[in-house]
Amino acid sequence: MNQPTPPAVVLLVDDDEGLLQLMAEAFRTEGCQVATANSGASALAWLERERPDLMLLDLKMQHGGGQALIECLRTKSSLVPFVVVTGEGDEAVAVEVMKQGAMDYIMKDAALFDRLPVVVNRALSVLSRNRALAQAAAARRQLELEILEISEREQRRIGEDLHDGLGQQLTAIELLCAGLKSDLAAQPKLEKQAEQIAQSIREAITLVRLVARGLAPLNDEADALHISLCELVARIHSLGRLQCRFEYAEQILVTDRAVAVPLYRIAQEAVNNALKHSQADEVIVRLTQTPTALTLQVLDNGRGLHPQNGAGLGLQVMRHRASSIGADLTIESKPSKGVTVTCQLSR
Repeated sequence: MNQPTPPAVVLLVDDDEGLLQLMAEAFRTEGCQVATANSGASALAWLERERPDLMLLDLKMQHGGGQALIECLRTKSSLVPFVVVTGEGDEAVAVEVMKQGAMDYIMKDAALFDRLPVVVNRALSVLSRNRALAQAAAARRQLELEILEISEREQRRIGEDLHDGLGQQLTAIELLCAGLKSDLAAQPKLEKQAEQIAQSIREAITLVRLVARGLAPLNDEADALHISLCELVARIHSLGRLQCRFEYAEQILVTDRAVAVPLYRIAQEAVNNALKHSQADEVIVRLTQTPTALTLQVLDNGRGLHPQNGAGLGLQVMRHRASSIGADLTIESKPSKGVTVTCQLSR
């Protein structure tokens, strides 16, 4: 059952007490919840306790004008949606205030009460649509996070099955081969074949472990991202195709796995892209944090990103993963000067 929509809260700020009461009555008739203030100071005091859906603000008042109130609220990063009310001849000022963020303006003239409901309802309608869009975006982001979590959980299960199931079976077969090799010690040709089989099985075991590790890279510990990035860099470096290193000033703990896993996947994709396409001889994975942001960077010194690859699936997936946690992903590339992938998550 749908809940009834609560009435819009409107704050009226004007030093003309008579006009203030008339406007308040008009808004109550429209079904709004109304608060009033006869000065910028009293409006500011009210706004420190409450937050309206919309504020109607007189630009010229005896004790602190509307523009001063707007600047004060902007300084405190607590500016609310507002419509300005101004006297005749002040349109230029009103237009200037609109450039500063006002949704609309109304002239204090004979048609004030005719235009007032139209302007305010239009502003409230815009605000309602914006809230609905924001809620829809938040719901979509939450759904994306849930889908990613389900995907990661399933990949983790498959990785564990590979490691605990197929990996153990291959290990058992390797032990049988070792026994067979011992039994065939008097037959060098067959002994060599048994050793070749054992070597192939050892390679298969290594491959299964690598695949399993890729499917389930992180546990639930706060240092999982740091440890997994170290392991990723070590694996790439061990291939011998390029130098790969992990740079950090201190070990960074990420307690939210819903954040840690996408960051790891972004690093994994960026490193693999560099390995496959960049022709680089060095890749750096860098993780840093400040009081306001956590930043992951992957840098290579290769040939740069080809224009046709700028919208590749891998880059799209990285952008999607960054978006799912509210992070910003940027990719900088210059010919022969490599690619820098930066994912920054504000805190």
